[in-house]
Parts: sequence; C-alpha cells; structure tokens
Amino acid sequence: MSAYEHALQAYGEIGIDTEEAIVKLDEIPISLQCWQGDDLQGFEGNTNMGGGIQVTGNHPGRAKSADELRMMLDNALEIIPGPSKVSLHAIYGNVAGVSRDAIEPRHFQEWIDWAKARKMGLDFNPTFYAHPKAADGLTLSHPDPGIRSFWIDHAKRSRAISAYFGLSLGQTSVLNIWVPDGYKDIPADQLGPRRRLEDSLDEIFRKHYDPTCTLDALESKLFGIGLEAYTVGSHEFYMGYTVKNGVALCLDAGHFHPTELVSSKISALAMFVPKMLLHVSRPMRWDSDHVVLLDDELIAMMKEIVRHQLLERVHIGLDYFDASIDRVLSWAIGARNVRKALLIALLDPYHLLQNAEENRDYTNRLMIMEEAKTLPWQAVWGEYCRRKDVPERLIL
Repeated sequence: MSAYEHALQAYGEIGIDTEEAIVKLDEIPISLQCWQGDDLQGFEGNTNMGGGIQVTGNHPGRAKSADELRMMLDNALEIIPGPSKVSLHAIYGNVAGVSRDAIEPRHFQEWIDWAKARKMGLDFNPTFYAHPKAADGLTLSHPDPGIRSFWIDHAKRSRAISAYFGLSLGQTSVLNIWVPDGYKDIPADQLGPRRRLEDSLDEIFRKHYDPTCTLDALESKLFGIGLEAYTVGSHEFYMGYTVKNGVALCLDAGHFHPTELVSSKISALAMFVPKMLLHVSRPMRWDSDHVVLLDDELIAMMKEIVRHQLLERVHIGLDYFDASIDRVLSWAIGARNVRKALLIALLDPYHLLQNAEENRDYTNRLMIMEEAKTLPWQAVWGEYCRRKDVPERLIL
C-alpha cells in the first residue's frame, strides 16, 4: 500500500475524502508579492523607500528589471503547486519618468501579456511611499489639499488599472490600498487626519467598477518606522469604514500588536464585512515581514477560512520581503507553506469537533484536535505535488 493509499484510508475512516480535499486545494489561488524579488525597489528609478518601509539583507540576485523579475517569478512558479496570482505595486510597470498620478494600463501591458500566457491573474497596489509628496509621512490625510489631490488621483488611476487587469485576464484583481500616514510623536489632533482620510477614500471610491473585475480593499497597520506614535489608518478606522461602505478589509498578519492573533479576528469580521484580503506574513518583534513558516498561527488562519466556508470571501496573498536569503526560494517556501496549511485545513475533522462541542464533550474535542495533528496529511501533500509535477520537498 502506498503512502497516499494509507492516507486515503485513514482519513476515510473518519469521514474525510482526500480526493475532494485535493480538488478544492487546487481551486484556491495564492497571490505572490512581486516586491520580494527586487526588495521593493520598483522601476521608477527611485531607491529611497521611506514610509516606514525597510528591507534588510544583502543576498545577491535582486531583480534589476521587470524582465528579470518575471523570470524569477517563473522559476518560483515551477516549484509552487496550484494556482497563483501576482500582486504588483504601481512602481513595477514601465513607469520610469511617469508621474504616479498619470499611470495607465498601457504601462503594465507586458505584465498583462505575461500573466495571460500563464493563465494567471494580477492584483494591484497603489504606491504611497518612496516619493517626495510622501516625505513627511502623510498622503491621503495630508493637510495640504494639493498633496491629497495628487494621491487621490494616483489611487483612482490604480483602480482603473486593477479593473483593466480583471477585464483582460478574466480573474478578479484585488486593489489594496495601504498608506503610511502617521506621526513619529503624539499628535494633538487624532480626529482631523482621519476625517481627511475618510474624505479622500470617499472620493477614490466614487466611481463604480464591475466587482468581477476589481475588488477594493483597505489595509491597516499598527505603526511604521518613523511613524511610531500614531497611525491614521488604524485597524479600528478601516474596520469601521469597510463595514459602512462595503469595501473589503485587508488583514495583514504583521500589522497588529505581537499578542494579537489574526486567526481570532476572521470569524468576527466575517459577520460584518463582505470580503477580506489576508496578507500572510510573519512578524518578529514588529512588522518585520519574515518568510511565512508552517506554524500554528498560519494553520489556524487557514482553518478559520475553511471551517466557516469563507474561501469565496477571503483572498489570500503573501506579503514579506527578505533580502538576506534567496528570493526565488523565499517565494516558494512561503507559498508552499500557505498551501500546506490550506490542505491541513481541508483535511481537518471539523465535523467531529463540531459534534463533540455541540454535545459539550470537551474532553473528546481536545482529543480529536490533538490526534488530528498526526494524521498523514504529508502523504496527501506528496500526492498533490506528484499530480502537479512539482517536487514534494525542497531539498538542495
């Protein structure tokens, strides 16, 4: 009996169909963050990050052009099983010399052609950092109407590009807005910037796009480097805005207090927000964006999504940038770990746990949870990789 046949039998004995899990696993796209390949430099020609963004490490091999970046992504995709997308920032098109409030879909045509050839979707992010008009840490909440208007126009242009991606590629493009806005020290007025941010967002979202083409999302953050005291776009602000306006809420696993668990937020937010974007990252002491591990929290997040049938409502993307290790393998390690966690969630004996819980049999619930950890999910993973013609293990 092969390892997979043993797993099929073991899971079958507790009412879980491994074949069904494999089929479902192969329907879930994971969006790869383009910025891991070039350390967030982009192709405007500006190497000054700002906005609380830091990339550390000096491993050789950073992509110097869009062609190099696409080649690196191709190398990663060869060892990542299952459907993928790529998430682009606005500074990754043919945008050298182009003002950010003037970008158009044509500046990203090479990415569209590349994605279309691979039957992939593209997500998009306006870039609110590394720019003279973001030098003082404020963009959409800036007190200067002219600077606010510049960034509003940039976001509008970005939404149009995202909608064009969705129309061209036949897959919904997630448009995620994150702004670095905040203060290094305690501000006197904490409400005013949030009112300005709300007004800016209202103007950005005024135009309606086909929701099958583009999905708008808003991403909060606890703090940024140089912006430690106050963040305009806090979790509470965006949670309220998304509930009020029907916009998707982005949960970045690194953008909360170290004692907070994103997995515990998913079911609560699912009651009130229509869609969510999950940025899978790994913080270490602060939002340091380490490569994702197959740890308890990653598995818990995927279980929450699967158990509560949220796969149609939660979009999953990677968000980390580590310049201390090989960039291609960092994509592969992280993406494969997310897909492994999804498989574990799909093979979870949730029906048994529910039954024990409904009967208030908490002893049995605990026993099932612990015994499930040693069920042979690795054999199912190996079978999935075999069918996708990718290596089961990454061993150099």
